[in-house]
Amino acid sequence: MQCVNCDPIWRLLSQGLFCVVPMLKPTPKLIDVARRAEVSTATVSRVLNRPDSVRAELRARVLRVIEEIGFVPNAGARALSLNRSGNIGLLIPTVDNAIFANGIQAFQKNLSAHGFQMLLATSEYDIDKEMQQAMNLVSRGVEALAIFGRSQRPESLQFLVQRRLPYVHVGVDHAPLEAYCIGFDNQAVMDKVVRYLVDLRHARIAMIAGITDHNDRARDRVKGVRRALKACGLSLPAHYLVEQPYQLERARQAMRQLMALPKPPTAVICGNDILALGALIECQRLGFKVPGQISIIGFDDLEISRHFSPSLTTVRVPTDLMWERAADYLVRRLRGETIAKSLNIDVSLIVRESTGPARKLAP
Repeated sequence: MQCVNCDPIWRLLSQGLFCVVPMLKPTPKLIDVARRAEVSTATVSRVLNRPDSVRAELRARVLRVIEEIGFVPNAGARALSLNRSGNIGLLIPTVDNAIFANGIQAFQKNLSAHGFQMLLATSEYDIDKEMQQAMNLVSRGVEALAIFGRSQRPESLQFLVQRRLPYVHVGVDHAPLEAYCIGFDNQAVMDKVVRYLVDLRHARIAMIAGITDHNDRARDRVKGVRRALKACGLSLPAHYLVEQPYQLERARQAMRQLMALPKPPTAVICGNDILALGALIECQRLGFKVPGQISIIGFDDLEISRHFSPSLTTVRVPTDLMWERAADYLVRRLRGETIAKSLNIDVSLIVRESTGPARKLAP
């Protein structure tokens, strides 16, 4: 009998120079599911890809085996066999904004419920980068695409049309090339905002807008304010309009600029809640009472806006609903269903503590 201490393998083990690697359990394959469920591989494939074509009892048996052995379908092979990827693209300006973060979550959740995955890309409000990102998403096999706004380059949209790729514009009520869209009329919304302030006897109404270049939403909101003021016999002079990126610090700079004017405004309409909250913070720092001396209105109704002091009057956009509907639109188009070209989402003015009657002004 051989002494174990004399065995060279034993000596290596005892010296820590050799280790035994446990055998890995082989990854379950489609044929393993078929054998255990006592069906053909074609039946397993139908259960995975076209479950409605398989009897309920048989489908339940196959799914039970899949769960028991931990089988995971190969996404690449499945895409090739079905001539589809199961991916839908989402192209937005940025994720550095709660309104987009909420939209991403709602969009992805609804796609997942329909068996699709989301691929995300951002443009940083750069239309050239947006075009490149759209091409990148298509090259990765997305079956459809949701894009925000309607400021895309014509070449970008023609590219999608030529590829016959279903796409939808989100956040707007009309789109180029008579494309599908889901959203609201930004100009009409601002009419409600202006008339509300005019009813409070405000005549010096200023605006802190987002950068309007390559941003149709920001541009339409400025147009809407101008149009509504004109209808009320008022105007938006150049010194009462400040464009800034959607950042708190830049909004604070804009508010300092407005309140330093010889005749400062009594009300400020902001292009979104981030700009409005920055304006409100700066007013508090400068010692201006809100709404006693200046009223401020935002846009989007972020959750933080209702918890600020004073709470922010703003335009409520049902973000979750809008993006859920966008996901529905694309899924239904991929299924070949007939749907309306546009879907209007209702938005509303939410009056809180940051607005009040205009103060009396010296002539």
